[in-house]
Amino acid sequence: MEAMVAAQRRWFRQGKTLPAAARKRALDRLEAGLRARENQFYAALRKDLNKHPFEAYETELGIVFSELRYAKAHLHQWMKPEHAHTPLTHFPSRSRIYQDPYGVVLILAPWNYPVQLTLVPLISALAAGNCAVLKPSAYAPAVSALLAELIADVFPPSYVTVVEGGRAENTALLEQRFDYIFFTGSPEVGKTVMAAAARHLTPVTLELGGKSPVIVAGDADLELAAHRIVWGKFLNAGQTCVAPDHVWVRPEQRDGLVRRMEKYIVKFYSETPLNGEDLPKIINEKHFERLQRLLNSGRTAWGGRIDPARLRIEPTVLVDVTEDDPVMGEEIFGPILPVLTYESLDGLIAHLQEKEHPLALYLFTRSREAERKVLQNLRFGGGCVNDAVVHLATSHMPFGGVGNSGMGRCHGKFGFDTFTHPKSVLKKGWLDVPVRYPPYRESRIGLLKKLM
Repeated sequence: MEAMVAAQRRWFRQGKTLPAAARKRALDRLEAGLRARENQFYAALRKDLNKHPFEAYETELGIVFSELRYAKAHLHQWMKPEHAHTPLTHFPSRSRIYQDPYGVVLILAPWNYPVQLTLVPLISALAAGNCAVLKPSAYAPAVSALLAELIADVFPPSYVTVVEGGRAENTALLEQRFDYIFFTGSPEVGKTVMAAAARHLTPVTLELGGKSPVIVAGDADLELAAHRIVWGKFLNAGQTCVAPDHVWVRPEQRDGLVRRMEKYIVKFYSETPLNGEDLPKIINEKHFERLQRLLNSGRTAWGGRIDPARLRIEPTVLVDVTEDDPVMGEEIFGPILPVLTYESLDGLIAHLQEKEHPLALYLFTRSREAERKVLQNLRFGGGCVNDAVVHLATSHMPFGGVGNSGMGRCHGKFGFDTFTHPKSVLKKGWLDVPVRYPPYRESRIGLLKKLM
Protein backbone atom coordinates (compact mmCIF):
# COMPACT_ATOMS: atom_id res chain seq x y z
CA MET A 1 0.00 0.00 0.00
CA GLU A 2 2.81 2.39 0.91
CA ALA A 3 4.63 1.73 -2.35
CA MET A 4 1.44 2.20 -4.36
CA VAL A 5 0.66 5.57 -2.77
CA ALA A 6 4.29 6.66 -3.08
CA ALA A 7 4.28 5.80 -6.80
CA GLN A 8 1.15 7.86 -7.34
CA ARG A 9 2.64 10.78 -5.42
CA ARG A 10 5.72 10.70 -7.67
CA TRP A 11 3.48 10.63 -10.75
CA PHE A 12 1.50 13.59 -9.50
CA ARG A 13 4.60 15.62 -8.63
CA GLN A 14 5.83 15.25 -12.20
CA GLY A 15 2.88 17.39 -13.28
CA LYS A 16 1.50 14.79 -15.70
CA THR A 17 -2.08 15.20 -14.50
CA LEU A 18 -2.17 19.00 -14.63
CA PRO A 19 -2.63 20.06 -18.30
CA ALA A 20 -6.21 20.29 -19.55
CA ALA A 21 -5.34 18.07 -22.51
CA ALA A 22 -4.06 15.34 -20.18
CA ARG A 23 -7.21 15.47 -18.08
CA LYS A 24 -9.45 15.26 -21.13
CA ARG A 25 -7.45 12.34 -22.52
CA ALA A 26 -7.92 10.53 -19.22
CA LEU A 27 -11.69 11.05 -19.38
CA ASP A 28 -11.77 9.98 -23.04
CA ARG A 29 -9.88 6.77 -22.25
CA LEU A 30 -12.17 6.01 -19.35
CA GLU A 31 -15.25 6.48 -21.52
CA ALA A 32 -13.85 4.35 -24.36
CA GLY A 33 -12.92 1.56 -21.95
CA LEU A 34 -16.34 1.62 -20.32
CA ARG A 35 -18.19 1.56 -23.64
CA ALA A 36 -16.09 -1.36 -24.82
CA ARG A 37 -17.15 -3.31 -21.72
CA GLU A 38 -20.74 -2.10 -21.52
CA ASN A 39 -22.30 -5.54 -22.00
CA GLN A 40 -19.83 -7.06 -19.55
CA PHE A 41 -20.94 -4.56 -16.91
CA TYR A 42 -24.59 -5.47 -17.54
CA ALA A 43 -23.68 -9.12 -16.95
CA ALA A 44 -21.69 -8.30 -13.81
CA LEU A 45 -24.53 -6.21 -12.38
CA ARG A 46 -26.97 -9.01 -13.13
CA LYS A 47 -24.70 -11.45 -11.31
CA ASP A 48 -24.08 -9.28 -8.23
CA LEU A 49 -27.49 -7.61 -7.85
CA ASN A 50 -29.78 -9.19 -10.46
CA LYS A 51 -30.20 -5.79 -12.12
CA HIS A 52 -32.03 -5.77 -15.43
CA PRO A 53 -29.93 -4.11 -18.18
CA PHE A 54 -32.46 -1.27 -18.44
CA GLU A 55 -32.17 -0.49 -14.74
CA ALA A 56 -28.39 -0.95 -14.95
CA TYR A 57 -28.16 1.71 -17.64
CA GLU A 58 -30.76 3.99 -16.04
CA THR A 59 -29.11 4.05 -12.62
CA GLU A 60 -25.48 3.19 -13.32
CA LEU A 61 -23.84 3.42 -16.75
CA GLY A 62 -26.11 6.13 -18.14
CA ILE A 63 -25.32 8.42 -15.21
CA VAL A 64 -21.59 7.77 -15.65
CA PHE A 65 -21.70 8.57 -19.38
CA SER A 66 -23.70 11.73 -18.68
CA GLU A 67 -21.18 12.84 -16.07
CA LEU A 68 -18.31 12.18 -18.49
CA ARG A 69 -19.90 14.31 -21.20
CA TYR A 70 -20.59 17.14 -18.77
CA ALA A 71 -17.09 17.14 -17.30
CA LYS A 72 -15.41 17.15 -20.70
CA ALA A 73 -17.63 19.97 -21.97
CA HIS A 74 -16.90 22.23 -18.98
CA LEU A 75 -13.38 21.22 -18.01
CA HIS A 76 -11.55 24.22 -19.47
CA GLN A 77 -13.92 26.67 -17.83
CA TRP A 78 -13.66 24.98 -14.44
CA MET A 79 -9.85 25.05 -14.57
CA LYS A 80 -9.49 28.76 -15.29
CA PRO A 81 -8.14 30.91 -12.47
CA GLU A 82 -10.88 33.13 -11.06
CA HIS A 83 -10.32 36.85 -10.79
CA ALA A 84 -11.18 38.17 -7.33
CA HIS A 85 -11.83 41.70 -6.16
CA THR A 86 -8.77 43.41 -4.67
CA PRO A 87 -9.41 45.87 -1.80
CA LEU A 88 -7.98 49.37 -2.00
CA THR A 89 -5.64 48.55 0.90
CA HIS A 90 -3.71 46.20 -1.45
CA PHE A 91 -3.35 48.69 -4.30
CA PRO A 92 -1.71 48.14 -6.72
CA SER A 93 -2.37 44.36 -6.84
CA ARG A 94 -4.23 41.60 -8.66
CA SER A 95 -6.07 38.77 -6.91
CA ARG A 96 -6.70 35.33 -8.38
CA ILE A 97 -7.99 31.99 -7.17
CA TYR A 98 -6.24 29.00 -8.73
CA GLN A 99 -7.86 25.55 -8.90
CA ASP A 100 -5.26 23.20 -7.43
CA PRO A 101 -5.74 19.42 -7.38
CA TYR A 102 -5.19 17.82 -3.99
CA GLY A 103 -2.83 15.14 -5.26
CA VAL A 104 -3.45 11.48 -4.45
CA VAL A 105 -7.05 10.70 -3.50
CA LEU A 106 -8.78 7.60 -2.16
CA ILE A 107 -12.29 6.69 -3.34
CA LEU A 108 -14.08 4.10 -1.19
CA ALA A 109 -17.16 2.88 -3.06
CA PRO A 110 -20.20 0.87 -1.88
CA TRP A 111 -21.88 -2.19 -3.35
CA ASN A 112 -25.40 -0.94 -4.10
CA TYR A 113 -24.50 1.11 -7.20
CA PRO A 114 -20.98 -0.23 -7.66
CA VAL A 115 -20.32 1.24 -11.11
CA GLN A 116 -21.83 4.70 -10.68
CA LEU A 117 -20.57 5.31 -7.15
CA THR A 118 -17.03 4.33 -8.10
CA LEU A 119 -16.69 6.07 -11.44
CA VAL A 120 -18.60 9.34 -10.88
CA PRO A 121 -16.21 10.42 -8.08
CA LEU A 122 -13.31 9.24 -10.24
CA ILE A 123 -14.47 11.47 -13.10
CA SER A 124 -14.45 14.47 -10.76
CA ALA A 125 -11.04 13.53 -9.36
CA LEU A 126 -9.52 13.16 -12.86
CA ALA A 127 -11.11 16.37 -14.11
CA ALA A 128 -9.57 18.15 -11.11
CA GLY A 129 -6.12 16.76 -11.97
CA ASN A 130 -5.61 14.14 -9.26
CA CYS A 131 -4.24 10.62 -9.10
CA ALA A 132 -6.64 8.11 -7.56
CA VAL A 133 -6.84 4.82 -5.70
CA LEU A 134 -10.22 3.12 -6.05
CA LYS A 135 -11.56 0.60 -3.55
CA PRO A 136 -14.76 -1.08 -4.81
CA SER A 137 -16.87 -3.14 -2.41
CA ALA A 138 -16.12 -6.82 -2.01
CA TYR A 139 -19.89 -7.40 -1.72
CA ALA A 140 -20.18 -6.89 -5.50
CA PRO A 141 -17.27 -9.11 -6.64
CA ALA A 142 -18.16 -9.38 -10.34
CA VAL A 143 -18.31 -5.61 -10.75
CA SER A 144 -15.21 -5.14 -8.60
CA ALA A 145 -13.18 -7.48 -10.80
CA LEU A 146 -14.42 -5.80 -13.98
CA LEU A 147 -13.61 -2.35 -12.61
CA ALA A 148 -10.09 -3.55 -11.80
CA GLU A 149 -9.72 -4.85 -15.36
CA LEU A 150 -11.08 -1.62 -16.86
CA ILE A 151 -8.80 0.67 -14.84
CA ALA A 152 -5.70 -1.49 -15.39
CA ASP A 153 -6.34 -1.41 -19.14
CA VAL A 154 -6.94 2.35 -19.28
CA PHE A 155 -4.44 3.84 -16.80
CA PRO A 156 -0.96 3.12 -15.46
CA PRO A 157 -1.21 2.17 -11.78
CA SER A 158 0.83 5.25 -10.83
CA TYR A 159 -2.08 7.33 -12.15
CA VAL A 160 -5.21 5.34 -11.24
CA THR A 161 -5.40 1.92 -9.66
CA VAL A 162 -7.94 -0.40 -8.07
CA VAL A 163 -7.45 -2.25 -4.78
CA GLU A 164 -9.79 -5.22 -4.42
CA GLY A 165 -10.60 -6.96 -1.17
CA GLY A 166 -12.56 -6.55 2.02
CA ARG A 167 -12.16 -5.15 5.51
CA ALA A 168 -8.41 -5.86 5.77
CA GLU A 169 -7.70 -3.93 2.58
CA ASN A 170 -9.94 -1.05 3.71
CA THR A 171 -8.07 -0.86 7.00
CA ALA A 172 -4.67 -0.95 5.29
CA LEU A 173 -5.68 1.79 2.89
CA LEU A 174 -6.92 4.04 5.69
CA GLU A 175 -3.54 3.75 7.38
CA GLN A 176 -1.94 5.50 4.39
CA ARG A 177 -1.65 9.24 4.04
CA PHE A 178 -3.90 10.44 1.21
CA ASP A 179 -4.53 14.03 0.21
CA TYR A 180 -8.30 13.52 0.06
CA ILE A 181 -10.74 10.70 0.89
CA PHE A 182 -14.15 10.27 -0.73
CA PHE A 183 -16.32 7.68 1.02
CA THR A 184 -19.81 6.44 0.20
CA GLY A 185 -21.50 4.15 2.72
CA SER A 186 -23.18 4.03 6.12
CA PRO A 187 -22.86 6.65 8.87
CA GLU A 188 -21.25 4.05 11.16
CA VAL A 189 -18.42 3.27 8.73
CA GLY A 190 -18.23 6.96 7.83
CA LYS A 191 -17.21 7.70 11.42
CA THR A 192 -14.40 5.14 11.13
CA VAL A 193 -13.20 6.71 7.88
CA MET A 194 -13.29 10.19 9.38
CA ALA A 195 -11.36 9.06 12.47
CA ALA A 196 -8.68 7.48 10.27
CA ALA A 197 -8.47 10.61 8.12
CA ALA A 198 -8.09 12.77 11.21
CA ARG A 199 -4.76 11.11 12.03
CA HIS A 200 -3.30 12.75 8.92
CA LEU A 201 -5.64 15.78 8.89
CA THR A 202 -6.90 14.51 5.54
CA PRO A 203 -10.06 16.24 4.27
CA VAL A 204 -13.01 13.97 3.54
CA THR A 205 -16.29 13.82 1.72
CA LEU A 206 -18.76 11.43 3.31
CA GLU A 207 -21.80 10.38 1.28
CA LEU A 208 -23.85 8.54 3.90
CA GLY A 209 -27.56 7.82 4.34
CA GLY A 210 -30.37 7.85 6.85
CA LYS A 211 -34.10 7.37 7.07
CA SER A 212 -35.32 9.53 4.20
CA PRO A 213 -39.02 10.33 4.70
CA VAL A 214 -41.82 10.92 2.23
CA ILE A 215 -44.47 13.44 3.26
CA VAL A 216 -47.79 13.13 1.47
CA ALA A 217 -49.66 16.36 2.17
CA GLY A 218 -53.44 16.41 2.51
CA ASP A 219 -53.86 18.02 -0.92
CA ALA A 220 -51.49 15.65 -2.76
CA ASP A 221 -52.38 13.77 -5.94
CA LEU A 222 -52.44 10.28 -4.45
CA GLU A 223 -52.26 8.55 -7.83
CA LEU A 224 -49.11 10.43 -8.79
CA ALA A 225 -47.61 9.99 -5.34
CA ALA A 226 -48.19 6.23 -5.33
CA HIS A 227 -46.76 5.85 -8.85
CA ARG A 228 -43.54 7.68 -8.10
CA ILE A 229 -43.01 6.45 -4.54
CA VAL A 230 -43.26 2.82 -5.67
CA TRP A 231 -40.74 3.42 -8.46
CA GLY A 232 -38.27 5.24 -6.20
CA LYS A 233 -38.61 2.85 -3.27
CA PHE A 234 -38.27 -0.47 -5.05
CA LEU A 235 -35.59 0.58 -7.52
CA ASN A 236 -32.61 -1.72 -6.87
CA ALA A 237 -34.83 -3.58 -4.37
CA GLY A 238 -34.76 -0.55 -2.10
CA GLN A 239 -30.97 -0.70 -1.78
CA THR A 240 -30.56 2.98 -2.59
CA CYS A 241 -29.13 5.59 -0.22
CA VAL A 242 -31.83 8.10 -1.22
CA ALA A 243 -34.70 5.60 -1.42
CA PRO A 244 -37.94 6.64 0.28
CA ASP A 245 -37.46 4.98 3.66
CA HIS A 246 -40.99 5.46 4.98
CA VAL A 247 -44.14 7.44 4.16
CA TRP A 248 -46.12 9.90 6.26
CA VAL A 249 -49.74 10.39 5.17
CA ARG A 250 -52.97 11.71 6.69
CA PRO A 251 -55.04 8.95 8.43
CA GLU A 252 -58.04 9.41 6.13
CA GLN A 253 -55.81 9.06 3.04
CA ARG A 254 -53.69 6.13 4.16
CA ASP A 255 -55.79 3.30 2.78
CA GLY A 256 -56.33 5.08 -0.52
CA LEU A 257 -52.59 5.65 -0.94
CA VAL A 258 -51.79 2.05 0.01
CA ARG A 259 -54.32 0.68 -2.50
CA ARG A 260 -52.74 2.77 -5.25
CA MET A 261 -49.23 1.68 -4.27
CA GLU A 262 -50.33 -1.95 -4.40
CA LYS A 263 -51.68 -1.32 -7.90
CA TYR A 264 -48.36 0.04 -9.12
CA ILE A 265 -46.33 -2.72 -7.47
CA VAL A 266 -48.38 -5.22 -9.49
CA LYS A 267 -48.06 -3.12 -12.63
CA PHE A 268 -44.29 -2.87 -12.29
CA TYR A 269 -43.46 -6.35 -10.96
CA SER A 270 -46.65 -8.47 -11.51
CA GLU A 271 -48.76 -10.29 -8.94
CA THR A 272 -45.80 -12.63 -8.31
CA PRO A 273 -42.66 -10.46 -8.29
CA LEU A 274 -40.44 -13.31 -7.11
CA ASN A 275 -41.12 -15.16 -10.36
CA GLY A 276 -40.04 -12.29 -12.59
CA GLU A 277 -36.62 -11.00 -13.60
CA ASP A 278 -37.15 -7.27 -13.05
CA LEU A 279 -36.74 -7.39 -9.26
CA PRO A 280 -33.12 -7.10 -8.07
CA LYS A 281 -31.86 -9.30 -5.26
CA ILE A 282 -30.59 -8.49 -1.79
CA ILE A 283 -26.82 -8.24 -1.86
CA ASN A 284 -26.00 -11.06 0.59
CA GLU A 285 -27.38 -13.35 3.30
CA LYS A 286 -26.45 -11.00 6.13
CA HIS A 287 -28.59 -8.18 4.74
CA PHE A 288 -31.33 -10.63 3.70
CA GLU A 289 -31.63 -11.92 7.26
CA ARG A 290 -31.64 -8.38 8.66
CA LEU A 291 -34.48 -7.38 6.32
CA GLN A 292 -36.39 -10.56 7.11
CA ARG A 293 -36.46 -9.52 10.78
CA LEU A 294 -37.82 -6.09 9.85
CA LEU A 295 -40.77 -7.71 8.05
CA ASN A 296 -42.27 -8.50 11.45
CA SER A 297 -43.04 -4.82 12.13
CA GLY A 298 -46.66 -3.64 11.92
CA ARG A 299 -49.03 -5.39 9.53
CA THR A 300 -48.27 -6.42 5.96
CA ALA A 301 -50.66 -4.73 3.53
CA TRP A 302 -48.98 -6.17 0.43
CA GLY A 303 -46.04 -8.47 -0.26
CA GLY A 304 -43.88 -9.99 2.44
CA ARG A 305 -43.03 -13.20 0.61
CA ILE A 306 -39.37 -14.17 0.36
CA ASP A 307 -37.10 -16.36 -1.75
CA PRO A 308 -34.09 -17.28 0.44
CA ALA A 309 -32.43 -19.32 -2.32
CA ARG A 310 -32.25 -16.29 -4.64
CA LEU A 311 -32.02 -13.67 -1.84
CA ARG A 312 -35.12 -11.86 -3.00
CA ILE A 313 -37.92 -10.17 -1.06
CA GLU A 314 -41.18 -8.99 -2.57
CA PRO A 315 -41.92 -5.27 -2.61
CA THR A 316 -43.65 -4.99 0.76
CA VAL A 317 -45.91 -2.31 2.21
CA LEU A 318 -46.38 -2.22 5.99
CA VAL A 319 -49.15 -0.41 7.87
CA ASP A 320 -50.03 0.01 11.55
CA VAL A 321 -46.35 0.67 12.17
CA THR A 322 -45.14 2.68 15.16
CA GLU A 323 -41.82 4.42 15.56
CA ASP A 324 -40.94 1.89 18.26
CA ASP A 325 -41.03 -0.96 15.73
CA PRO A 326 -37.68 -2.37 14.52
CA VAL A 327 -38.32 -1.20 10.94
CA MET A 328 -38.26 2.41 12.16
CA GLY A 329 -35.12 1.97 14.24
CA GLU A 330 -32.63 1.84 11.36
CA GLU A 331 -32.24 2.73 7.69
CA ILE A 332 -34.20 -0.02 5.92
CA PHE A 333 -32.13 -0.29 2.72
CA GLY A 334 -34.42 -2.90 1.26
CA PRO A 335 -37.83 -3.41 -0.40
CA ILE A 336 -39.90 -2.72 2.73
CA LEU A 337 -42.01 0.44 2.93
CA PRO A 338 -43.69 1.41 6.23
CA VAL A 339 -46.64 3.81 5.97
CA LEU A 340 -47.30 5.96 9.04
CA THR A 341 -49.92 8.62 9.70
CA TYR A 342 -49.79 12.20 10.99
CA GLU A 343 -52.48 14.65 12.09
CA SER A 344 -51.07 18.02 11.00
CA LEU A 345 -48.24 19.16 8.74
CA ASP A 346 -46.96 21.60 11.36
CA GLY A 347 -46.90 18.83 13.95
CA LEU A 348 -45.07 16.47 11.60
CA ILE A 349 -42.48 19.11 10.77
CA ALA A 350 -41.86 19.69 14.47
CA HIS A 351 -41.52 15.94 14.98
CA LEU A 352 -39.07 15.49 12.08
CA GLN A 353 -36.97 18.40 13.31
CA GLU A 354 -36.05 16.20 16.27
CA LYS A 355 -34.66 13.47 14.01
CA GLU A 356 -31.24 13.18 12.40
CA HIS A 357 -30.98 15.07 9.10
CA PRO A 358 -31.73 12.55 6.30
CA LEU A 359 -29.92 12.32 2.99
CA ALA A 360 -33.19 12.91 1.13
CA LEU A 361 -36.75 14.08 1.70
CA TYR A 362 -39.71 13.85 -0.65
CA LEU A 363 -42.86 15.95 -0.50
CA PHE A 364 -46.04 15.42 -2.49
CA THR A 365 -48.32 18.45 -2.49
CA ARG A 366 -50.15 20.94 -4.71
CA SER A 367 -49.70 23.70 -2.14
CA ARG A 368 -46.91 26.25 -2.35
CA GLU A 369 -47.46 27.04 1.32
CA ALA A 370 -46.90 23.39 2.30
CA GLU A 371 -43.82 23.32 0.06
CA ARG A 372 -42.47 26.48 1.68
CA LYS A 373 -43.03 25.14 5.19
CA VAL A 374 -41.25 21.86 4.55
CA LEU A 375 -38.31 23.23 2.58
CA GLN A 376 -37.77 26.12 4.99
CA ASN A 377 -38.02 24.21 8.24
CA LEU A 378 -36.46 20.81 7.57
CA ARG A 379 -32.76 20.09 6.94
CA PHE A 380 -31.87 17.30 4.51
CA GLY A 381 -29.27 16.61 1.84
CA GLY A 382 -31.56 17.05 -1.16
CA GLY A 383 -34.87 15.84 -2.47
CA CYS A 384 -37.89 16.30 -4.69
CA VAL A 385 -41.31 17.87 -4.66
CA ASN A 386 -43.80 15.51 -6.35
CA ASP A 387 -41.17 12.93 -7.29
CA ALA A 388 -38.54 10.70 -5.71
CA VAL A 389 -34.84 9.89 -6.21
CA VAL A 390 -34.37 11.71 -9.54
CA HIS A 391 -32.78 14.82 -8.00
CA LEU A 392 -29.43 13.02 -7.95
CA ALA A 393 -29.48 12.15 -11.67
CA THR A 394 -28.16 15.50 -12.87
CA SER A 395 -24.71 17.05 -13.20
CA HIS A 396 -26.15 20.54 -12.70
CA MET A 397 -26.96 20.22 -8.99
CA PRO A 398 -24.87 19.12 -6.01
CA PHE A 399 -25.53 15.79 -4.34
CA GLY A 400 -24.62 15.13 -0.72
CA GLY A 401 -25.79 14.96 2.85
CA VAL A 402 -25.88 17.17 5.91
CA GLY A 403 -25.21 16.25 9.53
CA ASN A 404 -25.55 12.52 10.10
CA SER A 405 -26.20 11.92 6.39
CA GLY A 406 -22.80 13.21 5.32
CA MET A 407 -20.67 16.15 4.30
CA GLY A 408 -19.33 17.42 1.00
CA ARG A 409 -20.78 17.32 -2.51
CA CYS A 410 -20.38 15.51 -5.82
CA HIS A 411 -21.59 15.74 -9.44
CA GLY A 412 -20.54 18.22 -12.11
CA LYS A 413 -18.78 21.39 -11.01
CA PHE A 414 -19.54 20.52 -7.38
CA GLY A 415 -17.56 17.27 -7.74
CA PHE A 416 -14.71 19.13 -9.43
CA ASP A 417 -14.65 21.59 -6.52
CA THR A 418 -14.63 18.72 -4.02
CA PHE A 419 -11.33 17.42 -5.39
CA THR A 420 -9.85 20.90 -5.84
CA HIS A 421 -8.19 23.26 -3.41
CA PRO A 422 -8.98 26.92 -4.22
CA LYS A 423 -5.55 28.55 -3.88
CA SER A 424 -5.69 32.32 -3.33
CA VAL A 425 -2.79 34.36 -4.75
CA LEU A 426 -2.35 38.12 -4.56
CA LYS A 427 0.23 39.58 -6.98
CA LYS A 428 1.57 42.89 -5.79
CA GLY A 429 2.75 45.74 -7.99
CA TRP A 430 6.08 47.55 -7.51
CA LEU A 431 4.59 50.67 -5.94
CA ASP A 432 5.02 50.52 -2.17
CA VAL A 433 2.87 52.50 0.28
CA PRO A 434 4.81 52.90 3.55
CA VAL A 435 1.77 53.41 5.77
CA ARG A 436 1.57 49.73 6.78
CA TYR A 437 5.15 49.45 8.03
CA PRO A 438 6.54 50.15 11.53
CA PRO A 439 7.25 52.35 13.31
CA TYR A 440 3.50 52.82 13.74
CA ARG A 441 2.01 56.28 14.22
CA GLU A 442 -1.33 57.02 15.81
CA SER A 443 -1.87 59.77 13.26
CA ARG A 444 -2.16 57.13 10.55
CA ILE A 445 -5.00 55.16 12.22
CA GLY A 446 -7.63 57.43 10.70
CA LEU A 447 -6.25 56.77 7.21
CA LEU A 448 -6.13 53.02 7.92
CA LYS A 449 -9.78 52.98 9.00
CA LYS A 450 -10.81 54.68 5.76
CA LEU A 451 -8.92 52.18 3.63
CA MET A 452 -10.06 48.98 5.41
